[in-house]
Amino acid sequence: MRARDMNIQIGEAPSGPKDAITDVPGVRVGHATLIQGDGPLVVGQGPVRTGVTVVIPHERVGRALLFAGCHRLNGNGEMTGLEWVRESGVLSSPIGLTNTHSVGRVRDAIVAAAARDQDPRSAWWSLPVVAETWDGTLNDINGQHVQEEHVHEALASADQGPVPEGNVGGGTGMICHGFKGGVGTASRVLPRSAGGYTVGVLVQANHGRRERLSVNGVPVGRAIPTSEVPLATPRTQPWDWPEPRAGGSIIVVVATDAPLLPHQCERLAQRAGLGVARMGGAGEHSSGDLFIAFATGNADAVDATSDGAPSITNDIRALSDDYVTPFYYAVIEATEGAILNALLQAETMTGRDGNTAHALEPGRLSEVMASRG
Repeated sequence: MRARDMNIQIGEAPSGPKDAITDVPGVRVGHATLIQGDGPLVVGQGPVRTGVTVVIPHERVGRALLFAGCHRLNGNGEMTGLEWVRESGVLSSPIGLTNTHSVGRVRDAIVAAAARDQDPRSAWWSLPVVAETWDGTLNDINGQHVQEEHVHEALASADQGPVPEGNVGGGTGMICHGFKGGVGTASRVLPRSAGGYTVGVLVQANHGRRERLSVNGVPVGRAIPTSEVPLATPRTQPWDWPEPRAGGSIIVVVATDAPLLPHQCERLAQRAGLGVARMGGAGEHSSGDLFIAFATGNADAVDATSDGAPSITNDIRALSDDYVTPFYYAVIEATEGAILNALLQAETMTGRDGNTAHALEPGRLSEVMASRG
């Protein structure tokens, strides 16, 4: 069940055919999901509730000109490779999503996969973009179960079709607004008057407090309190902790086929935070809310001379800033939709030590939305 299956229309722009980031031509998504064992936690053995997700932005990633930008809402998290994105304004790798303690392995595996296609004697290098959120409530996170072969599996499985959501890939062990969370995606198609371009969003949602969850302005979290659907585990502290039920983090990946420049991509990434906020996220001190946006509209602008050397200049196109505001609305709406789809597609999961993250039941959500008209 997804938002549009429930006739929940977020915003004004229509979604693409798949309502997914893969509605942006050339973008592919793949997952590797690890679910093993039950019972008490034994570090290194499990239970395992984790995985890795990859977003491949273009078939010629690393050679195509993919302008990109990024934004930090709250920085208690990690996304590797962002310094080079900020410096160059270009995305040159797939984007990996996983758990907090597996970032290094995913990063190294993406390098290894790309290196297989390179001349070993060439001066080739890579600074992949890999992001994380923490799944330690359900997963043996310190066991570091994500291995190189799982990254290769995710890369090999990546395609342009509908994107599996919820308890898959990097989102397997994630919790969102006190419900089972995970991977979610959505898209919006701009009107012809704004170019008819597509904006797609993919999230790894592991953030938010229950009482703050809102859907189209309806206070769903307050209507379904923890007394009705309990949290995965109580958070007790030896002192009066100021945010006892605050969630973890969210990663947002924004894609578009428009010819945007790096500073415009950065502005799109910034607007993802408004979509997070409209759903009830606040970028708490304990949260890592990191966003990246890339544009494929100039992917073919890199030319080579007859001897294979880069050309001295590249002819690129750029969207007029007079038409950029509809993209902001599309990012906000698609981010909201992606978070909601992550919640609706996730299923109740029991992980380490019997900790259980309960799903947001579509029928119960329908009742709450109907009660508010």
